[in-house]
Amino acid sequence: MSEPIEQLRAVADGAPAEPPALAPYLEKVRSRAYTVTDADVAELKAAGHSEEEIFEHTVAVSVVEGLRRLDAGLGAIR
Repeated sequence: MSEPIEQLRAVADGAPAEPPALAPYLEKVRSRAYTVTDADVAELKAAGHSEEEIFEHTVAVSVVEGLRRLDAGLGAIR
């Protein structure tokens, strides 16, 4: 695997734990990101989560899921 991918893996491994209150939203990001709307984010903000917190967890989950899919694809062609 290329060095940038391994660096990305290292950063993703150090991501903060998911807050339980964000679990449904983060599962939506993981499995159906195309369905995430502004209303989802507004709901989280109304519940007291900051934009920064939402953004950081969204990016972390997206990267981890992207790497999981990359690994699955590479495994399928090997």
